[in-house]
Parts: sequence; C-alpha cells; structure tokens
Amino acid sequence: TSGILVVAKNDSAHKFLSEQFAEHSIERTYYAVCFGVPNSMKGSIEGDIGRSPYDRKKMAIVAKGGKKAVTHYQVMENFANVASLIKCNLETGRTHQIRVHLSSLGHNLLGDKLYVKSKKITAKNISDEIKNFANNFSRQALHAKSLGFVHPKTKEKMFFEVDIPEDIQQLISILRKI
Repeated sequence: TSGILVVAKNDSAHKFLSEQFAEHSIERTYYAVCFGVPNSMKGSIEGDIGRSPYDRKKMAIVAKGGKKAVTHYQVMENFANVASLIKCNLETGRTHQIRVHLSSLGHNLLGDKLYVKSKKITAKNISDEIKNFANNFSRQALHAKSLGFVHPKTKEKMFFEVDIPEDIQQLISILRKI
C-alpha cells in the first residue's frame, strides 16, 4: 500500500495518537482499484475481522473472535463494469481491513497477490494491452490518500494528503480506455 502514515516521535505522542485510533477519531481515506463494481455506488461494509481459519497469512470476516470493522465506501469511477476506483473511509483500522471488506463484496484489489489467486480481466472486447497491464499490476492497487488527526502537542487539528502515485494513476488511465 502506498501513501501517507503517521509516526509518533516519543511515548507521549504515541499514547495520544493511540487514543485517537481507539476512539476512531482519526480520519483516513484510501483509494482502491478493484475488479468489478459494487451493486451500491455508496455504502458501508461491516464485519468483524480476525485471523483466517484457513490461512494464517490472511485476515477474514469471522463470526466470533474478531474485532469490529467498518469501512465506508463510494465508487468514484466505473471502468465499463470491469473494474472500479473506490474511495474508502475507515471508521476502524484493522489489519487488511479494506482488502477483506472489498473481497467480501466480491471486489478484490487489482494486483493483490495474497487475496486474489486467479481473478483476471478476461473480457473479449478489451485489448490485450489493457488486460496485460491490469492483470499484471505489480502490487495491490491501494493508496492511503489522506490522514487527519489532532496533534499530540499543539492539540491542533492536522490534515495531510498525498497524490495518487504514478503507477496507480497509469492503471486508472489504462482502465479508462475500456
């Protein structure tokens, strides 16, 4: 995952930031490029996340033993129903949360080698150039776009945003050609 993150420089800053994460008051926005398009253009995905009972490397929505997880999403762009650009705002922040929640809707991230084994864009009306680029994207197409929190020392509301990196911008440009 590319993008922005926050790092505490000392124990008191870490404690203050950890409290904001626990209270779910930190604002986090991610952009994801996924296979297909969700049925609803906007919504929330809720499901407790815990370790997958089938693969220790993966997380999964679990019936018991997981932690509450909520992802709010909005489809920003539909690439001919083959793929979509989705904005995700996290209410909670669990390991692999976006990957697990979007997978639960059947919309895995392009380039995700852990959660996607054989899913490919195969439509006959799409050029080989587009299929090859999208199907061989070198990493999960997920970007941490923005982060907002209260500064541990000044108590000032801080907000940071970074551009979508060139590789994901190139993926989006190619998908727009469908």
